[in-house]
Amino acid sequence: MPAMTLPALPEETFHRVLCVVAHPDDMEYGMSAAVARWTSRGIEVGYLLLTRGEAGMPNPPEETARLRVAEQRAACDVVGVERLTVLEHPDGVLVYGLDLRRDICREIRRFKPDAVYGSAFDVETGFGFDQADHRAAGLATLDAIRDAGNRWVFPEQVTDEGLEPHSPRWYLQPGFANATHGVDVTGEPLRRGVASLEAHAEYLAAIPDHPVPGDFIPQFAAMSGKHMGVEHAVLFRAHDLQAPPDFDAEA
Repeated sequence: MPAMTLPALPEETFHRVLCVVAHPDDMEYGMSAAVARWTSRGIEVGYLLLTRGEAGMPNPPEETARLRVAEQRAACDVVGVERLTVLEHPDGVLVYGLDLRRDICREIRRFKPDAVYGSAFDVETGFGFDQADHRAAGLATLDAIRDAGNRWVFPEQVTDEGLEPHSPRWYLQPGFANATHGVDVTGEPLRRGVASLEAHAEYLAAIPDHPVPGDFIPQFAAMSGKHMGVEHAVLFRAHDLQAPPDFDAEA
């Protein structure tokens, strides 16, 4: 075990968490196990998918979109997520810009989450080069969090749609590198997390040599658990947006 273990996320302060990702299935590669834990503790979790994933299979795009959204709904049911919003930005060519920020901002103002989870936006990760849609989604989510709290950004949402500004306290990213916090998903949350990926059965079947969810999800969760001193965990890089700046912190 590392000399220092990561602290748990302050989930006792969470009432609502919004998860923003590019595609159906993006939440199910580990993160959904944390969601299962949260919903079991009465935290309301909403998913915002920016595309329908229509470019992800050999099938015709509209057929693929219907299938993947249906599988995402089933995956949500496994982990207790009732609020699923799916937008129709184009899969595979998601564009960072004002339209994307506006749509994410709208959902933040509607749902009023305490924490927003967004994908990483680094070009290169420990798993190789990240997919372009993931990067666009992650950066737009970061900017939309700030947009949502400023009534003069996308003011028509305030004046015409009746959505008040809202500033989430926490911004969460995957903890692939430089993790700051973790969530213990040992037991039932991990089981449900694995089952949520299994709900994408037809999509996974279309990916050559895709590993079995019950094999690799627990393996990664066990590796993460070592950083918390628990059997299985999901790690995050968490930012408290209301914390005062630490000018004494080392660069």
